[in-house]
Amino acid sequence: MRAAVYRGHQTLCIEEVEVPRIEAEEILVRVEACGVCPTDIKKIHYDTVPPPRIFGHETAGTIVAVGPGARGFEVGERVGLHHHVPCMDCHYCRHRAFAQCATYRRTGITAGFEPSGGGFAEYVRVMPFCLPGVVRIPAGNTFAEGALLEPVNTVLKGVRQLSLLPGDVVLVCGQGPIGLLFTQILALEGVRVIATDLLDNRLNLARRFGAWQVLNGSDPALPSQVEHWTEGRGADAAVVAVPSDAAVIQAQSVIRGGGTVLLFAHTVRGRMTPLDLARICVDEKGLLGSYSSDFTLQEEVARLVFSRRLDVRSLITHTFPLSRTAEAVALAAKPTPDSLKVVVVPESGATIQTGDEN
Repeated sequence: MRAAVYRGHQTLCIEEVEVPRIEAEEILVRVEACGVCPTDIKKIHYDTVPPPRIFGHETAGTIVAVGPGARGFEVGERVGLHHHVPCMDCHYCRHRAFAQCATYRRTGITAGFEPSGGGFAEYVRVMPFCLPGVVRIPAGNTFAEGALLEPVNTVLKGVRQLSLLPGDVVLVCGQGPIGLLFTQILALEGVRVIATDLLDNRLNLARRFGAWQVLNGSDPALPSQVEHWTEGRGADAAVVAVPSDAAVIQAQSVIRGGGTVLLFAHTVRGRMTPLDLARICVDEKGLLGSYSSDFTLQEEVARLVFSRRLDVRSLITHTFPLSRTAEAVALAAKPTPDSLKVVVVPESGATIQTGDEN
């Protein structure tokens, strides 16, 4: 089969590799869609893991082989995959810190080499501990929707950590694909969203996705506007969905006492930024991090996406065939004003639909 193999130094090469051989309790899936995630981009661009690897973990496809011990699965089923699944029994899992679970930290889907997701290939092997993360895609839904289950899960996990009430006001900094998901999910939960970005077209999209107010993030009037919109209190919470230290400081300044700032995009270790710690201590402004998905939300996410109450199709602006995976990653790493979610598909591209085609 063909795969986009990471060879180090920001290099992805289309190579012929063996189709993964499955064990007795595993399944083999033909990849039909794989989203490009910032996590994979960082590994490729910053050489944080040794090559060779086959990345891509927002994956959906068709089951083409089932091991004799992989009960409950059938050839031909259309599925979305989760490459991390927690053990649900360790100290971390009992505290719902699933992303810290040793089992969860293992990658259980591979197309070859060190398991790394494997979605940038024609076939992937799903290991036994990740089989509980397999979600069946209804006949009326697209593979693209199945591929976006994982990022939607990560966003809903972050929203739930904020413990918001209907009518609360939340600032969402950054209206890329993840920021827009936050905006839409928060709006669906009855929260009033103030959306910020530096691009006017993304602010217009934020309105379409349910934002209550929009404002350019560089506008010096932002603090006074938030104060005005919240009758002097400040926002109840802020989500920083862009890796900007300035956005973190801004968010901390405009939330009310007892409010919370949620960090979602600061995933590069070693970066430091100054914070006014009295705001955390005296003003009781919380600072939270949220990383990866929550396995217990899987069924709720599937209902949300497959019912199209949350219609993720409109996020997908660009699809690339597998042979152009490097271009897909490059666009996702440096988005243009008209680009949002980028997806890699089989060469024909016939199995994927974007929002414009529905």
